[in-house]
Amino acid sequence: MASRRTPIAADRSVPGLIVKIGDYPLHHGGVGAIRSLGRLGVPMYAITEDRWTPAAVSRYLRGGFVWRTTGTEQSAELVEGLLRIGREIGRPAVLIPTDEEAAVLIAEHAAELSGSFLFPRVEPELPRRLASKQGLHELCVEHGVPSPEALFPASFEEIEEFAERARFPLVAKNREAFERRRKPAVHGTTRIHGPRELLRLAQGWGPSPGVILQEYLPREQAEDWIVHAYFDAESTPLAMFTGVKVRSWPPHAGMTANAYVVDNPELADMTAQFIKQVGFSGIVDLDWRFDRRDGRYKLLDFNPRMGAQFRLFESETGVDVVRAQHLDLTGRRVPEGEQPAGRRFVVENIDLPALAAYRRSGYTTPHAPARPSSTELAWVARDDMKPFFTMLARFVRPGVRHLWQMWRSRRAAASAAE
Repeated sequence: MASRRTPIAADRSVPGLIVKIGDYPLHHGGVGAIRSLGRLGVPMYAITEDRWTPAAVSRYLRGGFVWRTTGTEQSAELVEGLLRIGREIGRPAVLIPTDEEAAVLIAEHAAELSGSFLFPRVEPELPRRLASKQGLHELCVEHGVPSPEALFPASFEEIEEFAERARFPLVAKNREAFERRRKPAVHGTTRIHGPRELLRLAQGWGPSPGVILQEYLPREQAEDWIVHAYFDAESTPLAMFTGVKVRSWPPHAGMTANAYVVDNPELADMTAQFIKQVGFSGIVDLDWRFDRRDGRYKLLDFNPRMGAQFRLFESETGVDVVRAQHLDLTGRRVPEGEQPAGRRFVVENIDLPALAAYRRSGYTTPHAPARPSSTELAWVARDDMKPFFTMLARFVRPGVRHLWQMWRSRRAAASAAE
């Protein structure tokens, strides 16, 4: 909650709307945003898959709009759906996208949406390019930002040729926003151990593979860092936070399960400079990996929207990136304040299996504090417990199935690599 010494004077006449495209009901980031602004008295609305998602039952949600999207819809249909929701709300609301597709849609259709909603204005094509693995890689090269080596294959034949000279393991990711919904090549970040496994997977990617094959930075010689920030219309950071990722799920390649706030001025400066160069405005969630082999931070992912773990970061004045955006877009001053080092964020439902996996692997994070100064839980909140219990009810069966599928896929990958 906001600091008692420096209360945040949010404009309670301007609501917020959580915008999502795709079916992922167990999203703690959306719940966190509803709580963050709702605790300031801001009326909160959300797009939900049904009436019984964790977000839909939050005490801080003024109203939910059941709209099950897949990301395969035409843009005109999605824009009309948003405008219909805007008419139901009845007054301009601050848009808070929770996925790349929503961020891209808002930027590319800003003219149609601007009368009904408030959102940062950027060059229409920029969020799509930043969310694209290929577009981000090209921007990194253009502006001298270190990033892993990458290949963007145009055909199966190119992959065959690459397999003969590639260094394994390597990482495969879906290349573009929206395409990952319509025709995903891989289910999230996938580590590939050898040529046989690569060719086997590539056979299912079609004549125009929508993937990036990226250099794998060995976890024994690397460390994962995250930067969350909000940039105003001049690409000036009004809130900037840095932290280190301790665990993710799936291990080393998935969503943050456990992380700490750690001051990193060098990384903050690199991020601010890059954002200024590309001219972005709004909330960002960046994944960097420090490569101990050459002592450089390398940019892995750029999410032009709120990250699921954004509640890791809150300044001493009670500002997080979602609050910073609402304050800025409603003409309020964003209070300055340092980030409290040592704060920890834990996603309860995925950190337990992640802990077991990381202990087996022997991976450590030297920059993580020995003990947290405070802990923010993704789901449990004493003033808003219904989302936690709803998450438990919906998580148990799919969670067990997911663990079983991961075990089977790892066995298959190990067999293919032999």
